[in-house]
Amino acid sequence: MAQQLLMPKATAVWLVDNTSLSFEQIAQFCKLHPLEVKAIADGESAQGIKGLDPISTGQLSRDEIARAEKDTAYKLKLAEPKVRVPESKRRGPRYTPVSKRQDRPNAILWLVRNHPELKDAQISRLVGTTKSTIEQIRDRSHWNSANLTPMDPVTLGLCSQIDLDMEVEKASKGRPLPTAAEMGATLESARETENYTSNYAEEEEKEIDADAVFAKLKSLKSDTVEEDDEDDFR
Repeated sequence: MAQQLLMPKATAVWLVDNTSLSFEQIAQFCKLHPLEVKAIADGESAQGIKGLDPISTGQLSRDEIARAEKDTAYKLKLAEPKVRVPESKRRGPRYTPVSKRQDRPNAILWLVRNHPELKDAQISRLVGTTKSTIEQIRDRSHWNSANLTPMDPVTLGLCSQIDLDMEVEKASKGRPLPTAAEMGATLESARETENYTSNYAEEEEKEIDADAVFAKLKSLKSDTVEEDDEDDFR
């Protein structure tokens, strides 16, 4: 793993204030532009940043600074760390705390039901289980199958939402897009839409039939006249 300078701008502030190094030397060591180092020296930049001593952090030695101050062409080099931490490489399934291992079957059942596109290897990476356990839950041959309840592995704390989304996205790549029939939405045929239009037009014509309307009005008027005549006769 490549060694990197901690807090380069704060280190540059300290070097500007406490050494006679050139702007180019400080810029090269701190991975900054020489003009940016000049702005720090002029007080135009990094005014609120407190300088970080690279000697106290073990990133530079006094001899290295003294050597660079004598030779402006000399390039500062990071000091070798006294303790090397080996880079951790996670192999195999994810480690699951003992307190949460009893929840893994419920999480596997949730993943199998809600994300059938996930492969066994992906489920194993997410919740830290074995392929044989996943197969047993798929075909309901698990010893506790009757008591399992689907539960979100993110809610259970077995994996993060980011990890789950990444695995689902990987599994979804290359899958054909769902058809309209699978989504339950299909377009009606032209013949059916024409029938709907004609039926609607017929109903409108029936509703706006003027003869039927006037006939009904005449019948109502005649009934009213007859009732008035009977009242006058009495």
